[in-house]
Amino acid sequence: MNARATFKRMEDSTKEDFEIIVPQAIQHAQALADRVLAHLKLLQGDYGGFPIDRYSHCLQTATLALRDGRDEEYVVCALLHDIGDTLGSYNHQEIAGAILKPFVSEANHWMVDNHAIFQGYNFFHHVGLDRNLRDKFKGHPHYERTAEFIELYDNPAFDPSREILPIETFEPMVKRLMAAPRRSILLPDADARRA
Repeated sequence: MNARATFKRMEDSTKEDFEIIVPQAIQHAQALADRVLAHLKLLQGDYGGFPIDRYSHCLQTATLALRDGRDEEYVVCALLHDIGDTLGSYNHQEIAGAILKPFVSEANHWMVDNHAIFQGYNFFHHVGLDRNLRDKFKGHPHYERTAEFIELYDNPAFDPSREILPIETFEPMVKRLMAAPRRSILLPDADARRA
C-alpha cells in the first residue's frame, strides 16, 4: 500500500505530505493516456441511433485525418473529439477540449472545444435549432480550421462502408502526445520544456 498524507484540511498540509503526494501524482499522470483510451472504448456499441457507434465514428474521423496527412496532434484531436459523449450529454465538446487542452495547440484546442456548434450546421435545422449558430464565430482565427475539420473529417465519418483503422494505430500517438503537457497551472514551465 502506498504511503498517505495525514492532514484533514489542505491548509494543514506540509512539505512532507507533498513529498508523499507528488511522486504518486506523477505516477498517476503517466497512466493518463491509458485511462483516456479506456474511456474512449466506452463508446463501443453506443449507437444513439447513428449509422455507426460513437467509437467507430471517432476511429473513422481519426482515420480520415491520418490518411489525409494531418500531423499526429491533429489526428489525436480527431480521435478524441467525441470522447465526452458518455459524460457530457449537453457539452461533450467541452469535455474533450478539457482533456486535450494541456497537450495541444490553441488552434486544435479551440477546434475540438467548438466542433459541436460547427457540426450543427449539418443538422441543427432538423431539430429546431439555428444551423448558422457557428456564424457567431465568423472572423475568429480558428473558424476556418474548425469548419474544415467538420467538412473533411467529422461530417463524413458516419459511413459503415468506409475505412476504420483499429485503435492500435492511434494508441502510440495518444501516448506520445499525453507524455508531454504544454500547459498547466501545475507545470508553469511546460512551454519551455516542450520547446
